[in-house]
Amino acid sequence: MRKFLKSMIATCALIGVSSTATAGPILDDIVESGELRVCFDAGYMPFEMKSKNGSYIGFDIDLGRLMARQMGVKYVPVNTAWDGIIPTLLTGKCHMINAGMTINAQRNMRVNFSDPYIVIGQSILLNPKLKGEVTSYRDLNNSKYTIVSKLGTSGEQASKRMIGNAKMNVFETQADAALEVANGKADALVYDMPFNAIYAAQNNGKVVHLEQPFTYEPLGWAVAQGDIDMLNFLNNFLRQVKGDGTYDRIYDKWFKSDSWLSQVQ
Repeated sequence: MRKFLKSMIATCALIGVSSTATAGPILDDIVESGELRVCFDAGYMPFEMKSKNGSYIGFDIDLGRLMARQMGVKYVPVNTAWDGIIPTLLTGKCHMINAGMTINAQRNMRVNFSDPYIVIGQSILLNPKLKGEVTSYRDLNNSKYTIVSKLGTSGEQASKRMIGNAKMNVFETQADAALEVANGKADALVYDMPFNAIYAAQNNGKVVHLEQPFTYEPLGWAVAQGDIDMLNFLNNFLRQVKGDGTYDRIYDKWFKSDSWLSQVQ
């Protein structure tokens, strides 16, 4: 038995000497290229936006830049239309999606998600004429109301699932959808709470925000399926920045202050 164990140890040692440990394909490509290419769809306040000087700013942008800095590589933004963002990832044009993407079963069949880095939900921007008449999403579940949302988002999905009796229109951007409500052409916008909160603050008197989310929506970073090393990196990065207070400082900058609005207005 002792000779057998010695033989096995010797064999394992030889394997260890002759093998080269490598990371998964995503991390390998990041190291080799010296870049972290990140997909997002600019225009989702306060997650990712284009500033007046042409640069990209936002909560997701700051987290992505921090991630690249800790990796020791260059942060490369890849601004992508929302309906093509997963195909862009899967064709290798970016290493990850960091775009306020809700984790759900349908998407999870195409990509892998990190642990949630923030949890939000759908809320309602209401035309002021309905203040008091509509106090929750349940009140909108009637064919006399017209609701709007952004095409291909969880807001559209939640509307169809939970407010299916209302008339439904979808738009290419959340800003266009919100404008329909502000202009009185639609009764309500169903969309992510952070955007709705900011839009209501910017358009006081033109819309009413029913700010209590009526869905539970964890947002995650998405990567191509099959690379556990990249997922391990993302989850450990998230654990570290939440533990050392960095995450809270970035969160407060974008969600508890409106000083950044001057950069985009």
